[in-house]
Amino acid sequence: MFSNEEYILILGCFDTKGDVFTFLRERIIAQQERVITINTGIFGTTDAFPVDFEADVVTAEAASDLAQLRAARDRGKAMDIMGQGAAAIVARLVEEGKVKAAIGMGGGGGTYITLAAMQQIPFGIPKLCLSTVASKDLSRQIGDKDITLMPSVVDVAGTNHILKRLVAQAAAAICAMANVPETENSETKGCVAISMFGNTTACVDKCTELLTNAGYEVLAFHATGVGGKTMEALIREGSFDAILDVTTTELADDLCGGICSAGPTRLTAATEMGLPQVVVPGCLDMVNFAHLDTVPAQYKDRQLYSWAPDVTLMRTNVEENRILGQRLAVKVSASEAPASIIIPLRGISQVDSEGGIFYQPEADTALFDAIKSSAADHVKVTEYDLHINDPAFAAHLVSNLLGLLQQKEIEKI
Repeated sequence: MFSNEEYILILGCFDTKGDVFTFLRERIIAQQERVITINTGIFGTTDAFPVDFEADVVTAEAASDLAQLRAARDRGKAMDIMGQGAAAIVARLVEEGKVKAAIGMGGGGGTYITLAAMQQIPFGIPKLCLSTVASKDLSRQIGDKDITLMPSVVDVAGTNHILKRLVAQAAAAICAMANVPETENSETKGCVAISMFGNTTACVDKCTELLTNAGYEVLAFHATGVGGKTMEALIREGSFDAILDVTTTELADDLCGGICSAGPTRLTAATEMGLPQVVVPGCLDMVNFAHLDTVPAQYKDRQLYSWAPDVTLMRTNVEENRILGQRLAVKVSASEAPASIIIPLRGISQVDSEGGIFYQPEADTALFDAIKSSAADHVKVTEYDLHINDPAFAAHLVSNLLGLLQQKEIEKI
């Protein structure tokens, strides 16, 4: 059906927005690009240009039937089915090496379907969506993908001088993005992912310095939920050689319903990919909420601290720390690759140090004891009588990680 060349995917509802997509396609082709078109509109198509994947094919990919979907007239279900079907087609095209970039347009429904399909496109392949709802919070739909959102200003409904200008710009943007050459990697020994928070910045900065001096490239991820999800996704895409998980605070948010949860799969990707990992219970002393008045009622009497006007931290208690320690240790213990857990006995965050607002030795002890009792025999648990932000602790972390990398190389022989 297609040659061995790469294409720019065009996704959208050609039944109601065919004229707009015709203009988009013409502008992309005018820049000497080849396209693949996917129609996600269930009530018809367009005869203005060839459609490579019609709606009936899209619905079939989601184990559904187009006629039944039309008859049901259930918009929500139709969006879900078309998103699933388009995602399956896109995943196959990516696997076949056909995707150079992807672009979609639409209102709320078209945007949802486009973003669902783009979830199958890995990091680095450009993805752009021209949308009427680009200014809304679409973080859940975007997830951990590098998708560019562009406001359409007017509705994507019939061509007019404003929309045509923006569509032309979107076409130019995706074509330019698709042809940016890959950045040459400097000569490094490998790439390390590291997790950080404001409360562990000093530790992460020192680790980054030491790893860089040792010849490694270091990529830091802010442990805000999205940051952890993105790190895990890139680990699964094969972007790293090792993981230094200094800041596992997202586990606490997942347990207590905080706003920085990365979900139940946090701390699993390195295990799945067989990568060496050093894990620290960094910032498990805190759960993140937004403004003070957003803290759930069941936590109103807990120890709270305003880290910023829009960030309220809740100190985790003894029982929560027992659970968190067990969860962390069990996740790491599932790894067959070299893995270790490093514990800073004098505090696990900037505010958890002697005299600090969250300094509670009994809670930390519960966390540490749970880690030690739950870790498998093959996972080395090491304690240092240091604070997490002590430069000496960072030196131990890096030394341990380099040792695991060396062990991994020996095992390959």
